[in-house]
Amino acid sequence: MMRSNRSLSQPSLWSSIWLAMLVIMLGLALVPRIALAQDSVEPAGPTIEIGDGVISDNEIRSRIQKIFREIEGLNRIFVSVSSGVVSLNGQVEEATLARKAEDLVSRVAGVVAIENRLTEQTAVTERLKPVIGRFETRLQQSLDYLPLLLVAGLVWLLIGAIGWFVTTRKQPWDWLTPNAFIADLLRQTVWLAFLMFGALMALDILGATAVLGTILGAVGIIGLAIGFAVKDTVENYIASILLSVRQPFQPRDFIALEGMEGFVIRLTSRATILMDVDGNHIRIPNATVFKANIVNYSRNPERRFLFELGVDADSVLHEALAVCHETLDGLGFVLRHPEPGAWIEKVGDSNVLIGVSGWINQTETDFIKARSEAIRTVKTALEHAGFALPEPIYRLRFDNGVPIPATEPSEPGDRPAAGRKPAATITPVPETQPVDAEPTEQVTDTGVDEAVLKKVDDERQQEPGGDLLSANGKDELGERPKT
Repeated sequence: MMRSNRSLSQPSLWSSIWLAMLVIMLGLALVPRIALAQDSVEPAGPTIEIGDGVISDNEIRSRIQKIFREIEGLNRIFVSVSSGVVSLNGQVEEATLARKAEDLVSRVAGVVAIENRLTEQTAVTERLKPVIGRFETRLQQSLDYLPLLLVAGLVWLLIGAIGWFVTTRKQPWDWLTPNAFIADLLRQTVWLAFLMFGALMALDILGATAVLGTILGAVGIIGLAIGFAVKDTVENYIASILLSVRQPFQPRDFIALEGMEGFVIRLTSRATILMDVDGNHIRIPNATVFKANIVNYSRNPERRFLFELGVDADSVLHEALAVCHETLDGLGFVLRHPEPGAWIEKVGDSNVLIGVSGWINQTETDFIKARSEAIRTVKTALEHAGFALPEPIYRLRFDNGVPIPATEPSEPGDRPAAGRKPAATITPVPETQPVDAEPTEQVTDTGVDEAVLKKVDDERQQEPGGDLLSANGKDELGERPKT
């Protein structure tokens, strides 16, 4: 009995296993169907008609052919329709025409699909036909627009001529600004405004005002790029405008800036041109001039010269100062007001330094010549008055650092003691004897050196209208003082 029960239970086990495997296989087979049912979407494009609503192929072909016959370049396309599927065959002159034909066919009712078998024409004569056609069309349009173009051009020229006439008058520009450079800049700005207004009117006549925004945008971008490229030039130009307004110096002024000295020749729109005392030209960018410290030696006609002279330490100093003062006061080129001066500068190792100064009129006296003549005259006067102008005195040592005592000079027959070095003999320096001769008369010419100034005037006459400076006697500080 036990054996028969075991044999009956085995078939039931295998049947259960086969049943489970069958269920799994059926489930796997149904999964794609369920997924497809869940992922179903609406059909793309128009719904394909069936039944009595279907348009016949002949109607579709007839409609497409009529459309193609009305469009240039599509009249050579062969159209065939089968079950709503349109086939396009033939050659077109340009690829754009093939795309245009396909787009038109897709908009015809009843078309299910399109087979575009069109090819592009490769023959040169056929390819040139549309180009020639477009050229002829544009030429005809230009001829039609020619009268309108002439009217627009005349309006632009008329407005520009009015602007030129207004901006070339002396008034009111000279009245608005006395500076010639600023007045010229204002004239150019106003004339440019007239030209822009004329261009706007011309475009309005042609019906192309929308182009003006594009043009202005392109001009703005180009101007920005050019501005970055010529940044230094723009900076110098703006500095020249500010310098022409400020007028920190005038032509023929002797100035010093950036470690250079010279007479001003002219101020241009980019640089300031100087001539040094050797006749060399110096060009300094206006941006540098505008930011530099400028020393104008010609702004005030009165200028002080200064020098130092040394006298012996045992001299009577107040008498030496009086001699210096009286000597300068007696020179014809030294001004009485402000009066010359003399003072003790410092006490040196072997002398006393006296500072001496005097004032001159630069319009009549050369600064360097006057200072040179004053030094010569005061030195001669001090020597004639008995004041010594000593040279530096040095003490020499000949041992290894031990001071050598000064001893009296020995007799000719004396010899040094054994084991001792002979002492150094100190010879007294003779004092400078007073000069008995009278001071010589003044022979040096102290007049203004006109050689460099004449060169400056010659340079200015070569370009009389190229200077932004004014020579009317006024600068940024107002009227110049006169002596």
